[in-house]
Amino acid sequence: MHTHQTAGDVVAAQIRRHRERLGMNRHELAAECARLGRPDITYAVLVSIETGRASGEGKKRRPVDVDDLFVLGLALATPPLLLMLPLGSEDTVPTVPAADPRDPYTVWQWVTGEATPTLEGPLDGRYVPDSRQIAGTGQPWAAAWATAAYPVSLYPELARRRETAHKARLRAALDPSAQTEYVDRLDELAQIVNDMHRASLTVPALPTELGKDLSRLGLLDHPDQINPRGTE
Repeated sequence: MHTHQTAGDVVAAQIRRHRERLGMNRHELAAECARLGRPDITYAVLVSIETGRASGEGKKRRPVDVDDLFVLGLALATPPLLLMLPLGSEDTVPTVPAADPRDPYTVWQWVTGEATPTLEGPLDGRYVPDSRQIAGTGQPWAAAWATAAYPVSLYPELARRRETAHKARLRAALDPSAQTEYVDRLDELAQIVNDMHRASLTVPALPTELGKDLSRLGLLDHPDQINPRGTE
């Protein structure tokens, strides 16, 4: 497995890897980037990205920014995050200059907000979350991270409960005895919607009938917080 000095090294290697996986040459990848609205990602730019160096002697690499990463991922039929965090093909990836490289899935969970970064260590063989306090507020860094990452847990759960409630409504339409189950699923959905409202998060559009039933049954703290124009 490779050892890369920077995240840019990883991205450059993965662009080449996935381009070759698809049997594309650089001209073809540049054409695909142009189709996606980035004609400035040319053959010459791709050469610079793939063969340049981030630092030290030799040709300087053209950096890949977030906008580039998204376009290149789609052009390569690859989730953009995998270009930075290649699960299964690297033992470790760089994190920040002041911390050790870590395995890609650990860093993946940090980037997606699924886990709290553990940059300190190793202490007794373990890495631990940052123990410092945020300047100004005095809030523990880990607590501030958890607050910012809170939506990561809510949106997938909303999607799951929305689908469950939709299926329960279809069953109740065919079998009146399933009405109680439908109301229970609506109550579960309402809990997430209410949590999102309390966190000042935008609630995605809900199917029209679900929105109407949530309001009719008085399950929402603020009935006007949902978009009733969603489709089934």
